[in-house]
Amino acid sequence: MSPAVATALTLPKLGLGVYEISTSMTAQVVEQALAVGYRLIDSAQIYYNERETCEGIANFLASTLAQSQGVTRDDVIYTTKIWDTDHGYEPCVASIARSLAIAKQAGLGHIDLLLMHSPYGGELRETWRAMEEALARGEVKHIGVSNFGIHHFEHLFAAPDLQVRPAVNQLELSPWLQRTELVQYCRDQGILLEAYAPLTQGNKLADPQLLALAEKYGRSPAQLLLRWSVQMGFVPLPKSVHLTRLVDNFVCGAEDPAATAGGFELTAEDLASLGDINAYEYFDWDPTVEPLN
Repeated sequence: MSPAVATALTLPKLGLGVYEISTSMTAQVVEQALAVGYRLIDSAQIYYNERETCEGIANFLASTLAQSQGVTRDDVIYTTKIWDTDHGYEPCVASIARSLAIAKQAGLGHIDLLLMHSPYGGELRETWRAMEEALARGEVKHIGVSNFGIHHFEHLFAAPDLQVRPAVNQLELSPWLQRTELVQYCRDQGILLEAYAPLTQGNKLADPQLLALAEKYGRSPAQLLLRWSVQMGFVPLPKSVHLTRLVDNFVCGAEDPAATAGGFELTAEDLASLGDINAYEYFDWDPTVEPLN
């Protein structure tokens, strides 16, 4: 493989995040989401539900519905993430092996997208080297990062032996956390952007401007936020354990809103005006500003 190439990756317009879904519910929720039409499922080692996530995927693929629709393993993108305490070459090798064993035990065979969860913990190049090797062995199909700032990318890209560039940067993004400089940098580098906490963990659902637009479009505030994210070119990863909300969220990722029941599209004016491009309101954590060790 030539130095510093990016693996070709196409993502669905919207995925399902399983953060803080209990292990008792995860498999069922994942199976339901896949039945609705989701094809991107986002887990992580620190979520402690990788096993149940994989079981949910396997259960769906074995279902009559999947078989009648011709859905195969190749149609589902299973994501997990290396936790910060497993940074460094040898810890990361062992960490990947544990996650891979879970996927294989469920019958998935491989991990589709493996991310470095954050730059916390340092040793970015050594961690990334272990991920590159897993990619070369075919244990994972694509590798990327989460919560990286520009300086983290520049540090990684400066490694003379870099083989593969990150395919993805997963970030907290919303109309009040648009990260315009970082987003443009990733786009210039050909790095896809996934948006976690796209619903602001509920903190902005009563925002007056958002409520006004929700009324204008006849949609829920959550649907407005998801459609904003999709039209901004991000891949939002909303979480829900309720079937009705899984359906409501999923229609926001419609490729052709006009041809999709429940689909809708924001005008360019409303897309640009929602939120505050200069705000920096995050509701989870912000490792993008972590100094290099």
